[in-house]
Amino acid sequence: MPFRVTWSNLLDNVEELPADATLLTPVSQKPFQITDVQQHRMLIEYQTGSETVPLQREQFETLFQRVDDAAGAFDLDRLPPGAEPYATVASLHPRFTIDDRDGTLSESETPTASPLVDAHTVEHNDTSREEPDISVYADSLLLIDALEQHDVTSLTDLEMPTLVNLYTLLSDVQRNANDLRQDVRGVLLDRLHHDQPVSGQYGSVQRTARKNRTLKHDETVLERLEAQGIAPERVMSIDASKVDDALEVTALSESDVYDIEESEYVRKADVDEEMKQTRLQGLKDQLAGADEDTTELQAEIEELEQRITELTSFDSGTSYHTRSTGG
Repeated sequence: MPFRVTWSNLLDNVEELPADATLLTPVSQKPFQITDVQQHRMLIEYQTGSETVPLQREQFETLFQRVDDAAGAFDLDRLPPGAEPYATVASLHPRFTIDDRDGTLSESETPTASPLVDAHTVEHNDTSREEPDISVYADSLLLIDALEQHDVTSLTDLEMPTLVNLYTLLSDVQRNANDLRQDVRGVLLDRLHHDQPVSGQYGSVQRTARKNRTLKHDETVLERLEAQGIAPERVMSIDASKVDDALEVTALSESDVYDIEESEYVRKADVDEEMKQTRLQGLKDQLAGADEDTTELQAEIEELEQRITELTSFDSGTSYHTRSTGG
């Protein structure tokens, strides 16, 4: 097919995009928008700056030729600096497709939509917000509420129940956020196909690798080191678990073989899930009624908050701490 026909089809598809459509570069994931479409070029602007960047017709022709020369699958890592937007826009043509996972731009007989446009188009959605059914959302909402009620810039001025509530919620948010982070990381590892950073609105990530070392069998290690002139005594250490076993059958005390330093710390002893759910429902009702007449609802919530305060109050002399010993 002559390139003039390909170019004409591409221009038609670009002009059909919503005016507020946001596109992403395929490798660095930088958002940009097409601001103007002309006969021999397009103009784009990155969201991170106001500079207008022209995308020339002849460069698109070169890119399509490279896809053809690559037997239909062009490796996006081969794009020269600054050329990523060409690949994104090219994927708007019904015969050209970007594969996020493989990092390729390919030609296909079957028309497909670009994942770098459809999945990232900015839409003004006026429908009601939906609550994600995940633990970290609920705990974060409770934590935000607590932070809004108390001045945490001066923790020493806070009462004991408030500090306990803050510590409990922070602990829950940390645990649940880390669980979700691990799940997100697993999906990212499937999609990151190179070491180049990929950027989002709030930051960037990069695939990397690290070594986890485990010593071979003791005899193997000692034999190979001894063959190089290293005496076994230089690398052998005392096993703490075996020392503990020996203490049980001797008259020695822990302090005879251990240097012991005592330390105190706070741990989360218990969580009142029922009370958290009661408070959480009140917050959800507040959010749901934000645009309505909520006078009656607000009175109910304030009464509920007073009940929660009374139920969760306890002697300020009570604290949770344990003592540990080295070993």
